[in-house]
Amino acid sequence: MMNRLLITGAAGGLGKVLRQRLAPFAKTLRLSDLSSLGTAAPNEELFQCDLSDAAAVHEMMTGVDAVVHLGGISVEAAFKPILDANIVGVFNLYEAARKLGVKRIVFASSNHVIGFYKQTEKLDADAPMRPDSLYGISKGFGELTSRFYFDRYGIETVCVRIGSSFPEPADLRMMSTYLSYDDLTELMRCSLQTPNVGHTIVYGASNNRDSWWDNSKAAHLGWQPKDSSEPFRAKIDAQPPAAADDPMMVYQGGRFVTHGPFDV
Repeated sequence: MMNRLLITGAAGGLGKVLRQRLAPFAKTLRLSDLSSLGTAAPNEELFQCDLSDAAAVHEMMTGVDAVVHLGGISVEAAFKPILDANIVGVFNLYEAARKLGVKRIVFASSNHVIGFYKQTEKLDADAPMRPDSLYGISKGFGELTSRFYFDRYGIETVCVRIGSSFPEPADLRMMSTYLSYDDLTELMRCSLQTPNVGHTIVYGASNNRDSWWDNSKAAHLGWQPKDSSEPFRAKIDAQPPAAADDPMMVYQGGRFVTHGPFDV
C-alpha cells in the first residue's frame, strides 16, 4: 500500500468510480478536480486545481507517491480549452513530477489517439497514432510527453487507451470498446503496482468477442480482463441498424471523426 495516491479528474465519470475502488491501494487518496468533490472521507484529501496553473499543479503533486491522471476535457471541443486542460495541463503535471520526484503515473489516454483506423484493422501498441479529433491529438501529446519524461527522467507511465468504460455498452461500436468497471479497476491496480513498467501503452477494453486491439506488448502488466460485452449483445442487436457508411460502423473512433470544426 502506498502512502498517498493522487487522482486527478476525480469529479468526472470515471473519477467517481475510481475514487471508491482505488481507496484500498493507498493510506490517503488525494482527489483533485475543478468541479466540486463533495465531502472528504476519512482517508481523503480534496484539492481543487486548474491544470493549466503550473504553481497549483506543483502544490497538488507535493507529497504524492503516484498519480492516476484522469483530469482534463474528455470529449471533442474547441482547441483553446483542450490546449489549457489537456496539453498545458499534462506538461504541468510531468514538470511537477520531475521536480518533486514522483516516479509513477497512470495516464488516461484514449482510443481516439488511433480513431481514424478502420474497424477492420487490428492494432497493437506500435501502431502509429491516427487521432480522430483535437481531443485525440491532445491525448497523443500526453503519450509523447510521458515517453520523453521516461526516457529523460525515468518517470514511469502506463498510458491506458481507454475504450468505453460505462455500466454497459450503448451501441454496436461499444461492443468492441467496452471496458467494465471491474476490469478498469484491475487495470489501474496492475498499472500502479507492477514493478518496472517503463513506458507502457495498453488498450483499455474488456475481453470482448470482437476486439480491434492487441495487448501483447503490455503483457508484463499481468492484466487479464475477465468481463465481456456479450451479456449485452441481444439488447444491442435489437437496436435499429446503422448504415454501412456511418462512421460508427467504419472508424474505430466512431463519430469523433466528424466533430468540428469549431470556427463555423
